[in-house]
Amino acid sequence: MDRDARAEKDSAGPYDAHGGYPGAVPAPPPMPARPPGQGPAAQDPGWPAVPRPSGPPTPAVPAVPGHAPVTRPAVADWLRTPRPAAEPGIWRPGHVPRPDEEPDLVPGRQLLSGALIAFLVGWLLWSLLWNGFLEGWWIFISDWWELPMEWLVPDAWTAPGHARFELYVGITYLYYGLVIAGVAVGMGRVGNWTEVWQRYGVPLWPLFFVVPSVWREMPRISWLAWVSTLYYVLLVVTLVAVVGRIGTWPAVRRKLAGTPPQPSSAEPRHDPATWPELRAAGLGDAAEDLTRAVDGGTLGDVDYARIRRAWQGVSARPDRLAAFTETVRAHGPAACAHPSGVRDLPVRSALHDLATGQVRIGTAVDTPRNPYSRRTTGVALDPGLLGTSLLAVGPSGSGKSVRLVRPVVESLCLHALANRAAVVAVTAYGSGIAPDDAFDLVIGVGRPESTHDLDLYGGADDPDEAARTLAEALVGDLAATLPGGDSRRAATALAQLIGPFRSVHDRFPAVPELRELLGGPTGALVALRTALEARGGPAAAAQLRELAARERQSERADDIGVLLAERVAFLDRPAFADSFRTDGTGRQFSLRAVEHPLRVRIDLPERGHAEASRIVARLLFAQFAEAASARSDRSLFAALVLDDATYTVTADSVRAVQRLRSANAGVVLALRTLEDVPEPLRGPLLGAVGCRMAFSGLAPWDGNRFAEAWGTEWVQTRDVTNRQIISDEPLTKALHMMRRLVTGRAATAEAITVREVERARWSASDLAHKVPAGHAVLSLTTVGGDHAPPLLVDLRT
Repeated sequence: MDRDARAEKDSAGPYDAHGGYPGAVPAPPPMPARPPGQGPAAQDPGWPAVPRPSGPPTPAVPAVPGHAPVTRPAVADWLRTPRPAAEPGIWRPGHVPRPDEEPDLVPGRQLLSGALIAFLVGWLLWSLLWNGFLEGWWIFISDWWELPMEWLVPDAWTAPGHARFELYVGITYLYYGLVIAGVAVGMGRVGNWTEVWQRYGVPLWPLFFVVPSVWREMPRISWLAWVSTLYYVLLVVTLVAVVGRIGTWPAVRRKLAGTPPQPSSAEPRHDPATWPELRAAGLGDAAEDLTRAVDGGTLGDVDYARIRRAWQGVSARPDRLAAFTETVRAHGPAACAHPSGVRDLPVRSALHDLATGQVRIGTAVDTPRNPYSRRTTGVALDPGLLGTSLLAVGPSGSGKSVRLVRPVVESLCLHALANRAAVVAVTAYGSGIAPDDAFDLVIGVGRPESTHDLDLYGGADDPDEAARTLAEALVGDLAATLPGGDSRRAATALAQLIGPFRSVHDRFPAVPELRELLGGPTGALVALRTALEARGGPAAAAQLRELAARERQSERADDIGVLLAERVAFLDRPAFADSFRTDGTGRQFSLRAVEHPLRVRIDLPERGHAEASRIVARLLFAQFAEAASARSDRSLFAALVLDDATYTVTADSVRAVQRLRSANAGVVLALRTLEDVPEPLRGPLLGAVGCRMAFSGLAPWDGNRFAEAWGTEWVQTRDVTNRQIISDEPLTKALHMMRRLVTGRAATAEAITVREVERARWSASDLAHKVPAGHAVLSLTTVGGDHAPPLLVDLRT
């Protein structure tokens, strides 16, 4: 195709139904990126044009984000934050691994009493040493502890009138301080004072009670006033440190100052902020430019992720090295830009880490129900988890949209801006899971202001493929009740009509035309037959046989065409007159565009057209599964997010979810209840998805399904048995009788039996009644097969 023909095709819109997204961004990452401000004509002829779908033209230089979101630290500090390897779903930035098993802690009462006893013993030992009470058999100890001073200090210094007397006194009491410190350390180890400090924030204060008793006996020497002052300063500092630890003053100071904790800087050769990979490849100038952009704050985390992805493409395709170098030199942090030219989202509502691809959604609760290694750790999602698909079930108001769908969509949009992903979010009109500015394209089905139509046939060229996805949308929820138990008859009936129509009109039928064709032997069928007969030829003859078969089937009482016509009637409403056009008068969006890093939101009119919205949602689900699996380049992660998946789960869609794992794609399904899924598909759906999420307020019958999916585990139980003690001894009988009179209870003996039993990880009753508001139980599985057990997650932190 020559350049003029290509430009003419591009002018039809960037989301053509049959050509997909014509401005294809090569993947691995686009190399070189379109220079900001240049249109298709000014672009390098070796790369296809990438026009914006709508809105004002791209500025000459992509503007730096107007503000740094409060959820994002400075890029240099963010890059240097340690990210240790962790189990699936753990928020890795700054993560400190925890032991697998809970340490055997000493009970608090026993710990404090032991520390107090050790302190009293140490104080008593020092008092005995100081006052010379260790006589007799212990006289050797009483004399021995003073021997070092006799060896180190000349005897002449000990005379009160000697010039070195004051120095002698100072050295003597310094030595006494060392002895006191030794006693304190020894008794601290015996009394486990370190654990007391770690658990309760109590310092090793006994030393400050012992020292004054010594100093009160010291002679009145002038320089000791300074020592006393130093002592009291240390005492005040210690008290302030204790109160500060208890009151978490450092966190308050950081919050008031608005600065995050400062991580330690890495060595230059290992510092990701200095781009060591580029330096190792000999691109020192490009690395210096990007390093200055990092230090100057003009390079954001999205820019870093986008350029890193481009560099990964260079590593896979060395022939792109020169183009990458030139792009970075010319555009700096704006290099390899997203087709829209946007470099960040206008608003962020969650914590994101583009270095690992994670978005934080909550914190694992510190409860015995969670494994000890996961308690108090952050919980995050990433494409490696979403690639197994996620099912979230919870009643309205439980937080599915605000605390799960919005952060996930926001994260996927950031990945799209980094040329890593393509996301299609399907929501109800007015739900507002993300602002319009966060998307490249917003399609309002049934909204007159929408700039694009929705392709009813998913950009397919094959009538059979188009009929299969359309049949899934129209009758997929009724497949179990149809003859044959699936929608194959519906797909055949549609193919028998849209195939001949396409051969005559070179396009697929619009909704009114399809409804008229399904209505039976009417004028539309007669006109279609006449046109085919006038064409002649082998192709027309084959289409005539298809049409004749459809006419014969329409005469049967159980013809599925009647049901199809009734379902198509939901879409043949005046509100949708401009939403599914096929005559070329509108700009169509096809889900075949998920081959490119797009951010698309599709709003459905659920209030006034609930059944039509469900049909469209099933249509998008089926088209996404086909488009994601048919991609020639699967380096981009493709995601479909259904904010309300009511009546959109079908037998074919459950099978499609399982196939998406190998296609680097996934879906996020949010349901109010599993009752919105046909009963035979509830178990297979929970088995098909890798990530399952049960929100608070779940119904017991829904909880039973989750409990079956999560299975059981072996737990240790303790059975306590009390039996009454019966004695024949008169004295023992009298004591037991007195105890019963005083306490009202008989004397008993306690027997403890420990055994292991198999129990449900989370029972249906627990899921229904023991999940607090704002919480959810989440299990995770990665594409590689690693998994995390069900975790109780606080979604508010």
